[in-house]
Amino acid sequence: MKKSFLLAILFGISLFANAQSKTAKGNLFIIGGGNRSDELMKQMLHTAELKPSDYIIVLPMASEVPDVGFGTLSAQLQKLDPRTIKNFNFARHDVNDKKWTDSLANAKLIYILGGDQSRFMNVVLNTPVYAAIHKAYQNGATIAGTSAGAAVMSKYMITGKQLLDTVYKETFNKLWDKNIEFSPGMGLLENTIIDQHFLKRNRYNRLISALAAHPDLVCVGIDESTAIIVHGNKATVAGESQVIRLANPKGLKKTDKGLLKFKQAEFGIFTEGNVIDIKP
Repeated sequence: MKKSFLLAILFGISLFANAQSKTAKGNLFIIGGGNRSDELMKQMLHTAELKPSDYIIVLPMASEVPDVGFGTLSAQLQKLDPRTIKNFNFARHDVNDKKWTDSLANAKLIYILGGDQSRFMNVVLNTPVYAAIHKAYQNGATIAGTSAGAAVMSKYMITGKQLLDTVYKETFNKLWDKNIEFSPGMGLLENTIIDQHFLKRNRYNRLISALAAHPDLVCVGIDESTAIIVHGNKATVAGESQVIRLANPKGLKKTDKGLLKFKQAEFGIFTEGNVIDIKP
C-alpha cells in the first residue's frame, strides 16, 4: 500500500471521528478511578437510559487482568440491572470482525476498564473498533470509562511519562516546558484533556503541564470515586470527591532554562451536582 494512500485513509478516519464527536447525541461518563460505589453505577445506568432490549459492552483491553476486571464490573452491574453484559476483548480478537464491531456500534452503554491507556489505544487506534465507538456515541450511546478508561476519552491523551526525566513519577516533580507526553486518544473529547486519580495522587503538576502544552484547551482532573457526566459542552459532577478545572492561562511563558510560568488561569473546584463548562 502506498504511503500517500495510507495517510489518506488515516486522515479520513480522523475527520470522521471529529465530525461525530461534534454532533454526538450520546453522553460520556468519565470516572477518575478508585472505588465505584453502587450509587455511582446507578447514575451511570440512569444516564444511559437503557431500554429492555439494550445491552452493555465492556472493553477490557487496558487491563493487565482483563477477565478479572470484567468479572468484578459485571457482578456489580448485574446486582443493579440484570441485563446482558458482553466482554469484547479485542486484544485477543480480530479488530476487523464485522459482527463484533457492528454489535459494539449498536451498544447503548460501552464501558472501558482501567489499566494502561496506551495499551488500550495500541489495540484500537485507526481500526474499525475506534470507528464503532464513535458511531455508538454519535447515535446516543453512553461511553463510560474509569482510570485509563477516562484518560482515553481525550484527543490529546496523557500517557503519564515525563519527556525530560527518565524516572517515572506519576505526580510530576517539575513544571518544565515540553515535559509532558501525549499520544492519540479516542478523541471523544476534542478540546478537553482528562486526568484521573487526581487528588488522591496529587497530579496538579501534570495537569498544569498539560494546560501549558495546550493553553487553548480545558484541562479537567477527576478524583477517585468521582465522575463527570458529559453532554455537549457541559459536564455534571457525580460521586464522592471533587473535580478540578483549569483553563485560559494568561501570560504563558518559559524561561531560558525551560521553566513554565504564567500570571493567572481559571481554577475551579467542583463537587457533586455542579455543572462545569468544557470544550467537546
